[in-house]
Amino acid sequence: MSTTPVEGMSPFPGEVVTKALMRFVELPLGAGRAALITLDNGHDHTKPNTLGPASLMKLDRALDSAFAGPDVVAVCVTGKPFVLAAGADLKGVALVTSPDQAVQIGRLGHRVFSRLGSGPVPTFAFVNGLALGGGLELALHCTYRTVHVANPGVAQPETQLGLIPGWGGCWLLPNLVGSDPAVTVIVENALNQNRMLTGPDVLRLGIADAMFGGADFLEESLSWAARVLRGEVTVQRTVERDEPTWAAAIERGRAIADEKVHGAAPAPYRALELIAAARTATRDEGFAAEDEALGDLVMSEEFRASVYAFDLVQRRAKRPVGAPDMQLARPVGMVGIAGAGQMASQLAALVVRRLHVPVMLTDIDQPRVDAGVGYVHSEVRRLRGKGRITDDEANRLTALVTGSTDKAAFAEADLVIEAVFEEMKVKQQVLAEAEAVVSADCVLATNTSALSVTEMASVLAHPQRVVGMHFFNPVAVLPLVEVVRADQTDDATIATAFAVGKELRKSCVLVKDAPAFVVNRILTRFLGEITRAVDEGTPVEVADRATEPLGLPMSPFTLLQLVGPAVALHVAEALQEAFPDRFPVPENLRRLVAAGKPGLWSWGMDGPFVPDDVKALLERGDRPRTSAQVRDAVLAALAEEIRLMLLEGVVAEPQDVDLCMLLGAGWPFHLGGIIPYLDRTGMSEHVTGRRFLPPGVASVAHAERR
Repeated sequence: MSTTPVEGMSPFPGEVVTKALMRFVELPLGAGRAALITLDNGHDHTKPNTLGPASLMKLDRALDSAFAGPDVVAVCVTGKPFVLAAGADLKGVALVTSPDQAVQIGRLGHRVFSRLGSGPVPTFAFVNGLALGGGLELALHCTYRTVHVANPGVAQPETQLGLIPGWGGCWLLPNLVGSDPAVTVIVENALNQNRMLTGPDVLRLGIADAMFGGADFLEESLSWAARVLRGEVTVQRTVERDEPTWAAAIERGRAIADEKVHGAAPAPYRALELIAAARTATRDEGFAAEDEALGDLVMSEEFRASVYAFDLVQRRAKRPVGAPDMQLARPVGMVGIAGAGQMASQLAALVVRRLHVPVMLTDIDQPRVDAGVGYVHSEVRRLRGKGRITDDEANRLTALVTGSTDKAAFAEADLVIEAVFEEMKVKQQVLAEAEAVVSADCVLATNTSALSVTEMASVLAHPQRVVGMHFFNPVAVLPLVEVVRADQTDDATIATAFAVGKELRKSCVLVKDAPAFVVNRILTRFLGEITRAVDEGTPVEVADRATEPLGLPMSPFTLLQLVGPAVALHVAEALQEAFPDRFPVPENLRRLVAAGKPGLWSWGMDGPFVPDDVKALLERGDRPRTSAQVRDAVLAALAEEIRLMLLEGVVAEPQDVDLCMLLGAGWPFHLGGIIPYLDRTGMSEHVTGRRFLPPGVASVAHAERR
């Protein structure tokens, strides 16, 4: 009989229903008849299958037919090309208005998926492609699993989004592969920007029992299933279940969560509690605990902010506001990189790998050029050593990267990106030298982090072809590019920058040519308030801990250490020149730079500390503040700065500020960037008189709550 639907559970509004298409197939080797269920929402792989109430009931009915089929010896589940399922329909889940409804969603998923683990015949999941969240949990409920060798995306990303794997993952995964791998997948990978497992990873961890490749993946999987059913293949699974091993894994997970969110987001800690309990809990007890956790977390502010952030990254980033018609973009068949230092070399490595076009680096002398080209070649060798590219591709990429001390080498370039020292006269000279040798259609881009692109272009004969393309360090990791429109930049130039950014697999946000653009302006105001507190007498440790409740990826002074005091000082001075009333340059920052110090911290066995020689440099006043007072000052400053940026038209809408902070500064999803946090804490209204976002966006304040 069909599983009884949860009372009152209805399809999500606007749910794109994933159908469960069932057919019977004869297994090879005379193993018998199997029911094959294919999940398919009717779209291509760019719109993955998702699972809401209506989709789950489609699967439920397909299982009715499958298990009732005559002489069926197995039920197999797979997905449309390249996709099994991308988990729950997050937009639908975000519409839930009470904990009871959230619990119903958990129970419905558990009830339908459990049929795969408790049916009358063995079940097989053929993980042919993307399997995220509920998609992976569906596979975990099956008796056996195969995975495609080229599968790039298997994960449980829920804790990054303010949830837990709530359709069986927190109990099934540790009981399948052990507590430590489960902590890796559910907590560590999720909090590391949703790091994905590949097909080989899935097999190595024991999540999959077999791996196949090629276009005949389904046929190979069916053949393997037949051998299992005939007893020719036996799957052996062993899980270390002793209490010390299990407890050690949970402690490792807590340390990871503390490092990433500092206790500011409940989801990873709730997931760890469920994994810990899975060692002794029955399946029904584990699933009931997941239901209860969903009821709590779906109504949390952190989940609403995470859904808002997810929507920005998945949708808004792919349709940039204000970007011109992409048909205006000019073709790019060669790229010049002016500079061969760290940033320039990283850019060259990214460009050659993604665009597969000739890349020419230039610098003032041959040793610098050789070092830059050598870095790119070493990156290619590293990729080859990891098996990410073939020997033939490595040879091709290496041959595409060359260097010169003469800007005339840019003559055939369609795009030149300057990445030299952050000084206006130097950048103007480099761009002028490039303009003298390139074609009339060549786009000239600057990677400046704070300087005026309009002023930079003012010395050129054709300023309309100059654009800012501000990449973030490390270039290979952070996905944001701030595309800066100067006063005279034309649409074709902007379109070319966006097109290149997309080919580089970056998310581009259009910004006005304003001092420090978006990310660096916000971070400089942020760090400025923290360092001002130290200048006035607040202990370094107190000021550095002030923003811990936000759960940022690193503390303010750790960020300063990463950026480097000299770079921070340069940006602070640029902003002080533009806005002297809001961006005073901290005197202690000047002293750190003058002394050549890498930052305030040194690291010892007990963590970071301020060494005596750095303490001797610091001059402090007699007006210390508490961490709460420092935090309030920081949030008030950010609210003021963001409101001014929006009034100046630096970006089109508040959502673009959050997109920049998520992708360019690594701010966590559970904040939604920064604006939802300012809104829900009341700081937006306190400072500016109103919220930034419409009521209900990234908040449960206007949802019905029990």
